Amino acid sequence: MPDFSWRAASASGQIQQGHLQAQSVTHAMKLLREQGLHPLNVSVANAAEMAQAQGAVENRAVRAARGSSKPGRKDRGPVNAQDVLSMTSELTIMLRAGLALDNALKVLIDMSHKPAMRQLTQNLLESVKSGATFSKALAQHPRHFDDFYINMVRSGEASGQMAEVLRRLVEHMERLRALRESVVSALIYPAILLSVAVLTLVLMLGFVVPKFRDLFEDLGDALPLPTQILMWVGDVFTQWGWLIALVLVLGGLAGGQWFRSPAGKLWWQGRVLQLPLLGPLVARFQMTLFARSWGTLLGNGVPMLTALSIATDTVGNAVMREPLKTVAPVVKDGGRVVQALQQTGLFEPLAINLIRVGEETGRVGQMALELADILNRQVETGIKRALTLIEPLMILVLGVLVALIIISLMMGVLSVNDLVA
Repeated sequence: MPDFSWRAASASGQIQQGHLQAQSVTHAMKLLREQGLHPLNVSVANAAEMAQAQGAVENRAVRAARGSSKPGRKDRGPVNAQDVLSMTSELTIMLRAGLALDNALKVLIDMSHKPAMRQLTQNLLESVKSGATFSKALAQHPRHFDDFYINMVRSGEASGQMAEVLRRLVEHMERLRALRESVVSALIYPAILLSVAVLTLVLMLGFVVPKFRDLFEDLGDALPLPTQILMWVGDVFTQWGWLIALVLVLGGLAGGQWFRSPAGKLWWQGRVLQLPLLGPLVARFQMTLFARSWGTLLGNGVPMLTALSIATDTVGNAVMREPLKTVAPVVKDGGRVVQALQQTGLFEPLAINLIRVGEETGRVGQMALELADILNRQVETGIKRALTLIEPLMILVLGVLVALIIISLMMGVLSVNDLVA
């Protein structure tokens, strides 16, 4: 195997260099990445070997970089949020290592194994080469880079601290991802319990209850009332189950379409906030998104009005987003931020006091991030408490339903035995 000389950046941004043996340039870059390094330059060590092997080696590297080999499942599909986070993290390390932006984008193109991500990075590189700023290049792809991302990059360009701004952006994205993943993970077990409950009832009503139909056929009205009700439910399920399933599917599709409309979204998001256990949890989660985005933008030099507008757009609940839209106009007219936030009625006294302290000391961004950390902990604690109540409650409800079915069947069996005796 040929020898390669390499130059790479570590996770801390330090430049390292050395030599290694590999089958190709792509293989050498893979070995470096496995060591936690981000390759900046990889070339054949010996000049004579470079002239002899460059054609074959570079062709293999280009084919591998362009996706000539069959991509893995995770390398297929469109660009997702995780791809953007990985690209931002790697770009941060390269810029901290002193690499120019265009060269860093070239390295990202060579390192990418996902065709869609490679094409996106190539488009960014072409825009930068044509004279556009990086923020303008990102603005051409609104599906992947939102206003928050673009304004953070724009603040980095204005301050000349692009690497530091990207580092903070990565921290922000990772915190939001961790928060969303904790919420999704917390919902997995209740979803499994609900699925098991539905499947159990379908099996009991569709297969178990009909087995007793012949046994109870001659009793008629002599059957106990619970058993008669169970038999009727079983008959409806076996005869019209397909129609019930069809109605549920069509109703679900129609309901989903309506819920995605502005009126439907406003209705059900408002009802969620009124739920006794889930409502306060959803509200704190949305306020966490707002506070963290707002604090991060202010900490990177984004103007107050712009930061408020962008942070408001990160709130997914339309009912909560509408009052927040009034904050920026109040501040624009000369009002205090803390008063404008208090008028929305969305913030608890602790949040208002933190922002008031921040406004008086000139550290609104820092206090907003502190508020986000507090709300984040409250959300995690609330999720654990909710699961502590919901999980045993769902198990209890499933046990009661199954017990009622079994008791009704046993009452019918005992009635048959009494009749025979």
